[in-house]
Amino acid sequence: MKRLLIVAHAPSANTRRLRDAARRGAGHPDIEGVEVVVKAPLEAGPEDVLACDAILLGTTENLGYMSGALKDFFDRSYYPLLEETQGLPCALYIRAGHDGTGTRRAVEGIVTGLRWKWVQEPLICRGEFKTEFMTQCEELGLSMAASLEAGII
Repeated sequence: MKRLLIVAHAPSANTRRLRDAARRGAGHPDIEGVEVVVKAPLEAGPEDVLACDAILLGTTENLGYMSGALKDFFDRSYYPLLEETQGLPCALYIRAGHDGTGTRRAVEGIVTGLRWKWVQEPLICRGEFKTEFMTQCEELGLSMAASLEAGII
């Protein structure tokens, strides 16, 4: 059984809806060979990443940057993971009230340093909340889990 880890900062009802949509997609009933583990960034650590086969990150845009909680996760995990998780398949979704580009750049910089492998372009849910954001996050979770199960990533 492969493991997909979702580390998502979800401080509001809408961001919890996005996290839950990603989990719902990843846990699609047709996907039987992937265990989905969901953790908040302040609860996740290097041991969780070492135990997974792919990671999906979720964050809010905070002052043009990632959430402090996701930054804390990276601060605690970066060096323990640096030489251990190179090539780890990863993806990202951002709940951005503005444009999300600063948040994207910040996460991409850390992921580049870790030498993780992007499996798709980051999903940026911009502007006022729309229900289509949930559909996009569900599709992202489904895509990651299905690709992991099939051995594509």
